[in-house]
Amino acid sequence: MEQKERYSRWKDLTEQYLTGMLPQVDERSRRLYESMTYSLEAGGKRLRPILLLETCSLCGGSAERALPYACAVEFIHTYSLIHDDHPSMDNDDFRRGKPTNHRVFGDGMAILAGDGLLNSAFDIMLPEVRDAAGRGEDVLNLIQAVSEISGAAGVGGMIAGQAADLVHTGEAGDGSLHTPAAPETSGEDREDILLYIHRNKTGALIRGAVRAGAFVAGASREQVRLLTEYAENLGLAFQISDDILDVTGNAEILGKSTGMDEKLGKLTYPSVYGMELSHRKLQEATQRAVKAISLFGEQSAFLGELAIDLQNRVS
Repeated sequence: MEQKERYSRWKDLTEQYLTGMLPQVDERSRRLYESMTYSLEAGGKRLRPILLLETCSLCGGSAERALPYACAVEFIHTYSLIHDDHPSMDNDDFRRGKPTNHRVFGDGMAILAGDGLLNSAFDIMLPEVRDAAGRGEDVLNLIQAVSEISGAAGVGGMIAGQAADLVHTGEAGDGSLHTPAAPETSGEDREDILLYIHRNKTGALIRGAVRAGAFVAGASREQVRLLTEYAENLGLAFQISDDILDVTGNAEILGKSTGMDEKLGKLTYPSVYGMELSHRKLQEATQRAVKAISLFGEQSAFLGELAIDLQNRVS
């Protein structure tokens, strides 16, 4: 199957089930459901569920069985975008070419929609574990998959990265984020903090998705090790690319505002290393990702080409 066809297959499979996996919401809370589905149906690459499904398939597992975990990861990713766009954080007006959630539903409802999507991720994963246990199956790998996703989303992963990003963006006394990065954050400290932010805010959920897919499939320890190395480098490359596109990208193609990192005084690869070195670091991270999965042979071609495509993306 060609690269684009395989990508479309996983993306279509995810989107076929995505909103249908949302738990039922009481009619009296209908506005909450509308807010959740608004962002969930706004489109996007669906990168994280695609990585989970492909990794599961690569390790000999069933993509259909991995679907609840793939949709759960997308729920969590979407919740993080709603909160990231919120006025208390990056205060963005557009996401995926549409007005951001808080612009449509209000600040409070946007926060609750994000909370709802995060909770709902576990509402669809844990019954799968329960049902498998009821069939007498060994569910240790499924529990590990849930644990990977939970840890990636939590205070040791994505939330930790978001918190560090918030702190080092600079926060005025009134809670505004429109001040430059803290002046004491310089030299090696800036590089260390930048890497910490990127590995956690963006990289952790990519790593969690890949590892979860491997665990659902019952992958070997060596397979998990290689895929983890791939995911960590892919996540870093993806965020470096994001940093570069915020400077050089086209807002209409990206579907979101550009120049926001500089406006908010964020620590980014271009602000710390300059554009030329940022491009070099992007290429190096991509090369490390591709090399990590080379031992899988031809079966890993999709993941390798995906890494290269993401390096060269314009949106």
